[in-house]
Amino acid sequence: MLEGFLCPMKLKIRKMKTYRIVLALVALLLVFTSCENDDDGATIVPEAGTLVGGPFNFVVDGIADTVSGISIQGTSSGSNSSYVITDDAGGILGLPATLSDLEGVDFDAAGPGVCLIWYIRYEDGLNGLSVGGNANSLNGDFDLSNSLMVTRSALFGASLSGGPFTFIVDSTADMVSGISLDDSMVNGMNTTFVITDDQNNILGVPPTLTDVEGVDFNGAGPGICLIWHLTYAEGLNGLMVGNNVSDFVGTYVLSNSIEVTRASAGTLAGGPFLFTIDDMADMVSGITVSENQDLMETGYVITDDANTILGLPPSLMDVEGVDFNGVGAGVCLIWRITYEPGLTGLETGANVSGLNGTYSLSNSIEVTRASAGTLAGGPFTFTVDGIPDMVSGITLSDNLDLMNTGYVITDDANNILGLPPTLADVEGVDFDAAGTGVCLIWRITYEDGLTGLMAGA
Repeated sequence: MLEGFLCPMKLKIRKMKTYRIVLALVALLLVFTSCENDDDGATIVPEAGTLVGGPFNFVVDGIADTVSGISIQGTSSGSNSSYVITDDAGGILGLPATLSDLEGVDFDAAGPGVCLIWYIRYEDGLNGLSVGGNANSLNGDFDLSNSLMVTRSALFGASLSGGPFTFIVDSTADMVSGISLDDSMVNGMNTTFVITDDQNNILGVPPTLTDVEGVDFNGAGPGICLIWHLTYAEGLNGLMVGNNVSDFVGTYVLSNSIEVTRASAGTLAGGPFLFTIDDMADMVSGITVSENQDLMETGYVITDDANTILGLPPSLMDVEGVDFNGVGAGVCLIWRITYEPGLTGLETGANVSGLNGTYSLSNSIEVTRASAGTLAGGPFTFTVDGIPDMVSGITLSDNLDLMNTGYVITDDANNILGLPPTLADVEGVDFDAAGTGVCLIWRITYEDGLTGLMAGA
């Protein structure tokens, strides 16, 4: 009986234990469910971690500059992420979404300056994260990493020292020397030298300083040259002889320039002039000067044909005021001179071969002051008696002959009686045969085309 009673009781107890276990499992399930609901409502704190890489230094030279080798280390969490590029004041310049996007950014295009690269993790609802905003004004749940600096340096060029140089355009080669190049700040990949005129037109592009010092500036003729050093980026257009540096298109830096003056008194045009010594003033006119590159001082020099200085008129107007008739017979040369202060020997009575200093003389223009000269001898007095009467002892001086010369014998009314070609022929004339009267002996010099020179005229 007892056993029969206990058996149902045992069964009941087992059933009660099973029920309690189920209740316990339900309770645990409720607890776990309650815990999950509590986690969903908790605030998540973003963590950006640490950026590693850089710093980066680029030259703004027209060539794309991109970063690489950047990584994120440490704990990183948050619902959203991005990279942030700012300037050094926090202004947001770009928001590349991924590291791949970041490594595709061309920092050269931003021009000279400093960029900062950040990594951000954030939750929904963040305000201010947009290009044009400022990272200092972000509002919401976020975390910014440390920043990596990207320095974009401007293209730096060199500096030149030496000169200036002054050369005289003549038959001697003129080279520069002693030029120094300070290229310690140059950060471009391409360099050369450029020689221009004073209007910046390119005359030559010597690649090295040695090449510059091999240029013969005398061969360029009169004028001013400028020597420059050029630093430039790939793709520079317009760097060729005949162009102007203002035609350059691209990224480049020109150094200071060194001046090379190729001095010349120029070229005189006009004349030659031919005057006859008489009682009329004789002035030159119509002289022009060209192709000159003057030094500090200029003027004109009048010499004889042995280059002895006869006068120093300061201007062309003064030259045209000179009375060459008053100088007497001979040949004058008109020159133009340009010179530096300190020139010695430039004075009347000296010879231009004695000039000492930096100067240039132009070509010369010839002024011929023609004269049949001065006859000396006599007078002669003869008696018409049938005995030949000849002159002798006549001398000639102060003459500058033209193309033709001769002697003229006239009566006292200047009617031509004879034209002996030489003094020996004059001394062979028998004046007794002319009968009584007065004869005059003259010397004549003349150019082709003279008319009226005949006996009886």
